[in-house]
Amino acid sequence: MGKSTLFNAITNAGAESANYPFCTIEPNVGVVSVPDERLDKLAEMYQPDKFTPAVLEFVDIAGLVKGASKGEGLGNKFLGDIREVDAIVHVVRCFEDPDIIHVSGEIGPARDIETINLELIFSDLEILDRRIDKAKKMVKADKKYQAEVDFLEALKAHLEEGKPARSFPFTEEQAELVKGFNLLSYKPVIYAANMCEDDFINNIDTNPHYQQVKEIAAAEHAAVLPICAKIEEEIADMSPEDKAMFLEELNLHESGLDRIIKEGYSLLGLISYLTAGKQEVRAWTITKGTKAPQAAGKIHTDFEKGFIRAEVISFDDLMACGSMNAAKEKGLVRLEGKDYVMQDGDIVLFRFNV
Repeated sequence: MGKSTLFNAITNAGAESANYPFCTIEPNVGVVSVPDERLDKLAEMYQPDKFTPAVLEFVDIAGLVKGASKGEGLGNKFLGDIREVDAIVHVVRCFEDPDIIHVSGEIGPARDIETINLELIFSDLEILDRRIDKAKKMVKADKKYQAEVDFLEALKAHLEEGKPARSFPFTEEQAELVKGFNLLSYKPVIYAANMCEDDFINNIDTNPHYQQVKEIAAAEHAAVLPICAKIEEEIADMSPEDKAMFLEELNLHESGLDRIIKEGYSLLGLISYLTAGKQEVRAWTITKGTKAPQAAGKIHTDFEKGFIRAEVISFDDLMACGSMNAAKEKGLVRLEGKDYVMQDGDIVLFRFNV
């Protein structure tokens, strides 16, 4: 509950938010800038013509009801929408309010989570059954596929116990294989425990609904964030200064959006590298472990094809020196080759030749 309210607040996308189920029919999309203080500091240093932060796309998908995998409610469409996303923010109602209708008539975070998980699992079981049939046929031609059949059947048994795929103990090889299946219950999840203002500010740890969500998240390797959609709604239209003041008064260090973005980056294994100059200061999103040529390819495919080297300095080193020239004089700008693994906050100039 509060899903579209939270979506509107964090994206200012103006999605319709009404007090009845199935208000959200078309998935609303909102693109938000990823807050990054490092980028702000670089903008102060370079006074660039263009400032381009990294962005995240949020899709507001209508809530699932029991039977969605069999087409109940608007089931099949929503399952298709979920299939397109990289991670799921599942907003769970953790507050009592007689004026706000709950689709099941009463508050029950565990039931709400189970309802959605089961629908995702039912959809995944259909995919697995098809994969198992295919693998069994391959075994007839080559016995080496038996290991795949055994793994898929173990995963199926796990799902049949009502457990999402993300809580299965995959080996590296199995995890690589399962990525290609696009299983819904394998997608990383952040449970956003939506509380009333008073509980969020004063009683997070004594809210029994939140405790329940925490236990479920821990068991299935999901993240959990306490949040108050109402506060997010209040600060949505404020100027950055007013927002900072309002959050400070509530003794909060950052908005719910900032916390969701950080948690999302962490869940998806994402980091940012930065490019800086008078022309543009920009953040580029890459996966942890990306090497320099592939990172260069994010800017342009020619940069990857003709990669020669990367001139790299860490953000902290540049700030400590005060300018790129001073950093070069101190020998802090490194020349890195094709095997260099990019680090979060690297400031890079790529040299290439096509």
